[in-house]
Amino acid sequence: MTPVSSRAWATRTTDLSQPSMAAHTKVNLAPGFVLHRRPYRDTSLLIEAFCPEHGRVGLVARGAGSGRSRRAALLQPFSPLLLSWSGRGELATLSGVEADGAPITLSGGTLYSGFYLNELLTRLLQRHDPHPQLFAVYRLALQQLAGGDDAEWALRLFERELLQELGYGLMLLEDAQGTAIDPERAYCYHLEHGPLPRFNEGQRCLRIDGRSLLALAGRGCEADRRDAAVLSDCKRLMRAALRLYLGEKPLASRELFRRSPFAGGGQRENEE
Repeated sequence: MTPVSSRAWATRTTDLSQPSMAAHTKVNLAPGFVLHRRPYRDTSLLIEAFCPEHGRVGLVARGAGSGRSRRAALLQPFSPLLLSWSGRGELATLSGVEADGAPITLSGGTLYSGFYLNELLTRLLQRHDPHPQLFAVYRLALQQLAGGDDAEWALRLFERELLQELGYGLMLLEDAQGTAIDPERAYCYHLEHGPLPRFNEGQRCLRIDGRSLLALAGRGCEADRRDAAVLSDCKRLMRAALRLYLGEKPLASRELFRRSPFAGGGQRENEE
């Protein structure tokens, strides 16, 4: 794996000295992935992990920051793990970690795409909110990125499912008036209301073709996934929708990608 750090998009610092009245929790061998890790104090790591039945969890891996720690070698992004922890409140103490299969190897531009997925989950998921379906979608997206086939489309489908899981799903099969989307028609997409079946040049809205909406909904043909116009439409729509919930703070994974040697090539998923 290319040695690129994801430390640039650390989540907010949590004060471990603050007491919590939350109930004590003990979890054994939960499947999960590391979304982000960063040093804590002299020899520990702060971990953001994603587990299907526990959602996004914050963990302190004590002693894992030392150079001889076996845990540090295991606690890497994109590696399926079995995680055990105990504690209360926002952060728990990692008590065990085991490999749960071979790491999913990302390299080149797809490595930055993987960081992008991890940052979306870190920024948008609430702590301790289970998302088993989204976990499966995330794992599949990583595997598709590693396979190198339709990498950009894999990102769009993950974004679509993420918004759906959060309760912000997009209208893709019907317009705002309840009429089925026409693949031959251009629509004016309003994020608050959905697609409107009229588009005039100069309108202040997102123009998107009906066939692009159907492709994003999974109703298009195979050729649509590789069509430049469809990919551009879907990318603009998903970026606009995500911006509503991410706020104005830029995604650090995109900045990492822009500064990388891959920014000018074929992998352009993380560019605006």
